[in-house]
Amino acid sequence: MFFFIGGIQPKTILVDKQARSCSACGHFEVYLKRVDHYLSLFLIPLFPVKKGTPFLICENCKTVLDGQGYRLDAEQALAEKRCLHCGRHIDPDFTFCPSCGKAL
Repeated sequence: MFFFIGGIQPKTILVDKQARSCSACGHFEVYLKRVDHYLSLFLIPLFPVKKGTPFLICENCKTVLDGQGYRLDAEQALAEKRCLHCGRHIDPDFTFCPSCGKAL
């Protein structure tokens, strides 16, 4: 009998190692990251399937910024909820992020 354990899994990648300043708290540890999806075999990521959109995330206050470093407006934040860990758009009813699997 042969079992195939595989699938697609997300992986957060550091795009740029240059630290930036956070517009929310002023801390100087904001990095450009991206969530890519990989085809995995036995939980080992093998081939990239889809590249995500870049986003900035503060390591201190966990504020997620868009690629240019601007925070979302309050109206936009209510309309489109984002994960605090990976920055992906999620449904407001979710309690876990479908991209990275972390609790919201």
